[in-house]
Amino acid sequence: MPLSPDGRTQAEALARRLTGVGLDRIISSPMLRAVETAKAVATGRTVEVEERLREQDCGQWEGLTFDEATARDPELRASWVRDPATNHLPGGESGDEVAERVRSFLVDLLAKELPGGDRRRVLLVAHTAINRILLCVALGIPVRDYRRRFVQGRTNLTVLRYEEGDNPDGAQLLVANDVSHLSDSTEASWS
Repeated sequence: MPLSPDGRTQAEALARRLTGVGLDRIISSPMLRAVETAKAVATGRTVEVEERLREQDCGQWEGLTFDEATARDPELRASWVRDPATNHLPGGESGDEVAERVRSFLVDLLAKELPGGDRRRVLLVAHTAINRILLCVALGIPVRDYRRRFVQGRTNLTVLRYEEGDNPDGAQLLVANDVSHLSDSTEASWS
């Protein structure tokens, strides 16, 4: 599905927020909304597409609300809520499987971006579940806690820092789920 008019407005707000931030690379999930968001920020620069950033495969639950999934598969849904890391979505992926591909991506990204000591800024554009699982991998938090520990609003800005020699689980969290660019309000985005 393409970005809705609200989604386009949010992508443009993120682009304004990042104006003046020197981005060395922009890497997006292959899913259309992510690519459109990345292109809004890129303002003509190249957007790389990375298959490992695609959203978690929800299998038979794809397109269902949580209430609909619960009505269809109450026991499986309850089991998945207790441990989304090891329990597969029916016909889809487990959180641990998503974490494996995210970890693989981070290994490759760090090997390419960190040698030489120059700090590089890479923007990743992905999706709620993949972002939360990436945070677990990057911060060394058990994947089973990704739904409980992290909130990721639409078009949020989350910033991680890696230093040369860091492993994928060695990130520093600098900014998390910042959506202040989506509001004219002076109220804190977390209230």
